[in-house]
Amino acid sequence: MAMSTALWSFALVVGLLTLTPGLDTALIIRTAALGRRTRAWGVVLGIQTGTLLWGTLTSLGVTALLTASHVAYETVRWAGVGYLLWMATRMIRDSFRGKGHATRKSAEAVAGADTLAAGWRQGTLTNLLNPKMGVFYVAVLPQFMPADVPHLPMGLLLTSVHITLGMIWSSTLIVSATALGSWLRKPHARKILDRVTGVVVAGFALRLSLSD
Repeated sequence: MAMSTALWSFALVVGLLTLTPGLDTALIIRTAALGRRTRAWGVVLGIQTGTLLWGTLTSLGVTALLTASHVAYETVRWAGVGYLLWMATRMIRDSFRGKGHATRKSAEAVAGADTLAAGWRQGTLTNLLNPKMGVFYVAVLPQFMPADVPHLPMGLLLTSVHITLGMIWSSTLIVSATALGSWLRKPHARKILDRVTGVVVAGFALRLSLSD
């Protein structure tokens, strides 16, 4: 497979994956819609940091341990389930707490500080505690590696394609969510948004816990 063909083919695969609604999409939209635009960008950068790490480790052959070791996969999987359930529980629980000023303070606490670092930590943890990302890269990345090209540089190049597409799509999500922000930041709408997002996150946790 020629390098240019490999790049375009990989771009098509990860482009479709990027456009498919998932946990990353839900977190970005919710954070931006609640007026935490800086934090939303931090979430995006954290997600892409995780993607870069998965791509790098796969190119080095490290993530093959996830598919070879049942213990390694289960450890990451259950850590991910626990983290997602904790996040979902906070969103849903705090959306039912108090009224008026107390509700606003609670919602702000759930949304988190509007800082790049806070968003980056959340995005990175969400991505790295999803072992399916590692399995996806182990299964897909080698198929787009030309035989005569060093694996690490080519793997990083392919990963950068994924990251670029992810950044473009995330920018669209943030702009769209920010445009609706004035309505979504109303107390009633904010409660609904947190409950819906919490249920979505809990659904991903359940799906991850039941996956083989």
